Amino acid sequence: MATYKAPIKDMRFILHEVMGAEALFASMPGTEEVTADLMDAILESAATMAEEVLAPLNRSGDEEGCRFDNGCVETPKGFIKAYRAFADGGWIGLSGDVEHGGQGMPKMLAVLFEEMIMGANSSFALYPILSAGASLAIARHATPELQKVYLPKLYSGEWSGTMCLTESHAGTDLGIIKSRAEPQPDGSYLISGSKIFITGGQHDLTRNIIHLVLAKLPESPPGPKGISLFLVPRNLPNDQGEAGEPNNVSCGNIEHKMGIKASATCVINFDGARGYLVGEINKGLSCMFTMMNYERLSIGLQGLGLSESSYQVAAAYARDRLQGRASNAPANPKGMADPIIVHPDVRRMLLTVRADIEAGRALALYVASQLDLAHFHEDEAVRARAAKLVALLTPVAKAAFSDRGFEDCVLAQQVLGGHGYVREWGLEQNVRDARIAQIYEGTNGIQSLDLAGRKVVRDSDGLLDVLAEEIEEFILERSADRQVEEFVAPLREALEVLLDTTGWLKEVSALDPNEIGAASVPYLRLMTLILYSYMWARMAVAAVAALQNGSEDAGFYDAKLKTGRFFLARVLPGYKSLVAEVRGGSAVLMALAADQF
Repeated sequence: MATYKAPIKDMRFILHEVMGAEALFASMPGTEEVTADLMDAILESAATMAEEVLAPLNRSGDEEGCRFDNGCVETPKGFIKAYRAFADGGWIGLSGDVEHGGQGMPKMLAVLFEEMIMGANSSFALYPILSAGASLAIARHATPELQKVYLPKLYSGEWSGTMCLTESHAGTDLGIIKSRAEPQPDGSYLISGSKIFITGGQHDLTRNIIHLVLAKLPESPPGPKGISLFLVPRNLPNDQGEAGEPNNVSCGNIEHKMGIKASATCVINFDGARGYLVGEINKGLSCMFTMMNYERLSIGLQGLGLSESSYQVAAAYARDRLQGRASNAPANPKGMADPIIVHPDVRRMLLTVRADIEAGRALALYVASQLDLAHFHEDEAVRARAAKLVALLTPVAKAAFSDRGFEDCVLAQQVLGGHGYVREWGLEQNVRDARIAQIYEGTNGIQSLDLAGRKVVRDSDGLLDVLAEEIEEFILERSADRQVEEFVAPLREALEVLLDTTGWLKEVSALDPNEIGAASVPYLRLMTLILYSYMWARMAVAAVAALQNGSEDAGFYDAKLKTGRFFLARVLPGYKSLVAEVRGGSAVLMALAADQF
């Protein structure tokens, strides 16, 4: 019964009216031709791909899963045909380097497309998203020779890409990886080691798979400073540039998982496989994080897309399901009961999910706009400022969208009661599929540590200052606008609390380093609420303007403002309890001895 419809109307609202994408693109070389009409056409085509090609395979892919047989992985029925249609549409290279066959579209469009495909079929979406991330790392760090050979094939979808970081003993702590790279006289390297949890590490969708592998040279320094990055094809390209002889890369097994069952999660073994250095020796982590940061935003969009998919099912169900009577008067007096949409608690659940989705979508586009500024803008100062915001907001986006996305999938499931727990409605799959987004590409606990520790307490570049200055400027510009004061005043108060709490955390962590880890998760959630409040204020400005201009779609803008008011009254106040949690300190966390657990 689960169907997915791309939320194009809301996407257009945020893209055009809130973020002003057309004016932004017109101001930068490389994006001048991306007009409003072109953006809308891309969104329409993307919606068709998501709704008509990917969504119909979502449930069957989950039920069938991937199959492993003697080193080969078979994807579910229909995936090969869908992948070819996806690749032929140019979607893998949507934001890729034009010089090598990509379309060069801005990240803002890629973000909306990725939300769609994640909402329609997360398992399928992971294959092309990993390829796009691998392509980005190659485009930014590999030699021109490697780019010429590999990027056109990756963008076209003839070949696919992965990133190979994790080993059985080394997850977050990559400094202790054991994979080795032996230099060869011809400048290549022989890579040996075993990697686990490799998404798309082996499958039948493409003729070749290109692995980006972290490994250490024999004389490299210990720890993360001794890691290098290598491009290792499953099959070595022949003289015609096609997939040739095997390269001592094999799949040892696939994982049997809670969710995303149609995504092949593999053990990949490298037994003296030939590889090529990407970037500089011992600088592999910084090169890999080009891809990792791309994937972290994409994985956040998995939570956002699945919560949108879940909301659509839950809202439709709540309008139709007859149970009980409204508290004031029957809404369906001729029927045996009223639809459950009349009940306040059902509305609480639906509005919580909706408020999260709409603010999250706006924040995703905001982060994407900063990525576009950092990449395309001519002014070095503008690029530097945008890069600071990207550094600050990437861990927030990944953790916020995936944490709240999972919680929202559960809330939507709860709206259906027992029907949400059975397979036919699709929400139990969404809950299972959404859960992994909190774990992979750096667990959300790690994202929180990155934010609170590296990006705030130990920051020397003023990352939070850049964001705070922008929000303060927004507040000042609208301080006399009574039409949006109800959104601006709470934002002003919440921002002051965030900055005050940040100052406190910097002070106490100087005395006790455990304070950062103790505060990190509630601190990230605190920042999330302030960012969502900022997004709701910006959406309110756009909605009020549309209503004042006599929009023919007044109902849409009215609903936007009403949802925003729910956020202000029922969600934003949670920041006060988060501040109390942050200030609760580390002592109570560290008091128990290890053997008392």
